[in-house]
Amino acid sequence: MIRLFDSHAHVDGPEFDADRGEVLARARAAGVSRMIVIGAVGDTGSAERSVALAEQDPDIWATVATHPHDVDKMTDAWWAVHERLAPHPRVVAIGETGLDYYYDHSPRQVQQVAFARFLELAHRVGKPVVCHIRDAHDDARAILKEGRAGELGCVIHCFTGTPEDAKAYAELGYYVSFSGIVTYKTAQPLRDAVPFVPRDRLLIETDCPYLAPIPKRGKRNEPGFIVHTAEVVASCAGMSFEELAAQTVENTCRVFHLDPPTGLP
Repeated sequence: MIRLFDSHAHVDGPEFDADRGEVLARARAAGVSRMIVIGAVGDTGSAERSVALAEQDPDIWATVATHPHDVDKMTDAWWAVHERLAPHPRVVAIGETGLDYYYDHSPRQVQQVAFARFLELAHRVGKPVVCHIRDAHDDARAILKEGRAGELGCVIHCFTGTPEDAKAYAELGYYVSFSGIVTYKTAQPLRDAVPFVPRDRLLIETDCPYLAPIPKRGKRNEPGFIVHTAEVVASCAGMSFEELAAQTVENTCRVFHLDPPTGLP
């Protein structure tokens, strides 16, 4: 069985309440032996749920933050929850945080201030940062440089930029993660971007329940579907499926400071 690592999943959410156990079982049957659950959707309940899942399952780890869509709703109490959970031993990163200028659900200046503050929190707890960047790559890189993200370890999740953006992140030493979007017919620029990311900084993810890859598009995404994304990224990177799987497991363990899995590859 080839091992895969879903570096970004939202299986804590209500979309999985009815069959979470079955979803996780299907993931393992598909070779997804590990996953990072992102506690950043909506209010801080997502962070609490993600940490609780990580406490219950030795192959799941959590992150905590507030998504840029929601940072204009943040209160002192929200920040207090993140400050409390950030040092937790099952929390491996701060995120997803960042900038989204496509939807602009939160004012851009509010997003920028929160992004910088989450970087400060990541430095205080000595953990990497997971970034959501959409239509804001120049501003994001400026904040990441100012916030010394390279010292932490930095993941650009669900990459949707240009090949030039991928190259710029790679030159900063960041990790770049590709989601099911890379399988879509209209996503040739993303496929063109894959070779600009060094093999030792490539990650794959589902971002489930969103962005199901072809041939599952239109369905609720789940971690087991990452196989389809891995196949496309492997082809774009000039690697076999087995090579891509092993490399991305190694890379994900490295950036999140996890021991590599034992036993079979």
